[in-house]
Amino acid sequence: MTEVTGKKLNVAIQGVAGCFHDAAASAYFSPQGVEVLPVECETFRDLFDALERDRNMAGVVAIENTIAGPLIGNHDLLRRSRVEIFGEIRMRISHTLCALPGESIARLTEVRSHPMALMQCEEYLRSQPHLRISECFDTAGAARDIARGALSGQGAVCGEYAAKLYGLEILANGIETNKHNFTRFLVVAHPDNRLLHREERRHIDKASLVFSLPHKLGALSGVLAIFSFYELNLTKIQSLPIVGREWEYLFYIDLTFENYQRYRQAISAVRPLLSDLRVLGEYAESGQPTDCIDVKNAL
Repeated sequence: MTEVTGKKLNVAIQGVAGCFHDAAASAYFSPQGVEVLPVECETFRDLFDALERDRNMAGVVAIENTIAGPLIGNHDLLRRSRVEIFGEIRMRISHTLCALPGESIARLTEVRSHPMALMQCEEYLRSQPHLRISECFDTAGAARDIARGALSGQGAVCGEYAAKLYGLEILANGIETNKHNFTRFLVVAHPDNRLLHREERRHIDKASLVFSLPHKLGALSGVLAIFSFYELNLTKIQSLPIVGREWEYLFYIDLTFENYQRYRQAISAVRPLLSDLRVLGEYAESGQPTDCIDVKNAL
């Protein structure tokens, strides 16, 4: 895990304090005794812009979800930016229905949340036909608005982290339809970041790369054969078309390995076969997925 100098760290997140990005940031950094100071960004592009402006800031970015799949736009933003991947964390996404203290489900008339969260909880919400569904910008934002506005009769679908952060009462827990909903988040920062530094090489066992290939027969299979020879495990491959270059693609891949030197040898061996190559980050693979941790233990 990436080490941090100091007890506080500004971390750019997409969404408002209490969102799943914020929870992931706290889950990643709090075991190191680091307090996360969330820097709220409206869009992922805003997040990457913030990291370019402040090189002492870290960021947490969702990159793929087991239900929705890869976040294609974030792959492109990562490639175009100058930031580097320093770590990763996988989190189980679980939703709650929460409201002001003293409320009950029967007394609620409206429930609000992000469209994706509402979709993921569709089965439960159908069982409550008296609730009017309202879409909003952010799961945690829905909880924040209810708390700040003291909005009686309104509920929010959000994570437990957000509900506790804004002092709301959880009326129903685990209301998502699919209980196997996981998101993988990347911890990113500018390479010149003074608060983060590369881990010792013995701790690095994963790398994320992006490259393109010449449009010729067997180009990709040749690359994969070299990775196999050097005993690298391909855990992800995502292809995206290159705009303006017909039938040419960018390949985003994740590799895991046990021997860092053999990994570097593989990179040297494969480089002549590629039109271009960028190592997006070398870092420690995350362990078992974590649940959204209790905000009291994270702050």
